[in-house]
Amino acid sequence: MYAVVRSGGRQYRASAGSTIVVERLPGQVGQQVELQDVLLIAGAGEARIGRPTVEGAKVVATILAQEKGPKIRIFKYRPKERYRRRIGHRQYYTRLRVDKIVV
Repeated sequence: MYAVVRSGGRQYRASAGSTIVVERLPGQVGQQVELQDVLLIAGAGEARIGRPTVEGAKVVATILAQEKGPKIRIFKYRPKERYRRRIGHRQYYTRLRVDKIVV
């Protein structure tokens, strides 16, 4: 059985025991988190599609780590104008272990 959940404006496929990396969620390492925006639940030959979400469904996960992603370098340049800007960015992420899918 797997579920498609929405977190941080993106959609993730979650199944029990798998790990997913989502945009930063508040909480400490080892704390349990409930993801309420379940868009689809499928398995055993049938699927429940939400309109827009599946009623009463949630995904329970445990926070494994609060981490930072790779550094992205942004370089702006305009030729013949002596305009150069270098900016860096690192996105914060939360690594989750999916414990169970509650229907």
